[in-house]
Amino acid sequence: MHLKDFITCYCADNISKRQETWSEENSDGRWKKFTYDEIIKRDKTNLDITWIKDESLADLENLPEPDELAQDIIENLEEALNIIRTLNV
Repeated sequence: MHLKDFITCYCADNISKRQETWSEENSDGRWKKFTYDEIIKRDKTNLDITWIKDESLADLENLPEPDELAQDIIENLEEALNIIRTLNV
């Protein structure tokens, strides 16, 4: 189940038991609490909050050439179309 960690941390039956897994010592923790004041201070008071760095975006110097990226996209789209065609919808 992809959301098992979320369900465990969410504690729907007793929200007072919710515990964040993120801390200064564990910066890879997936669950972090934010206070009302922290959210209100954000630009436009939105909830688009990110605290985990996406390692795949960190090395922009080593991206494939545009032609190679375009070919990968084409192949992925063709594969998706083939899968859709097999569904007979």
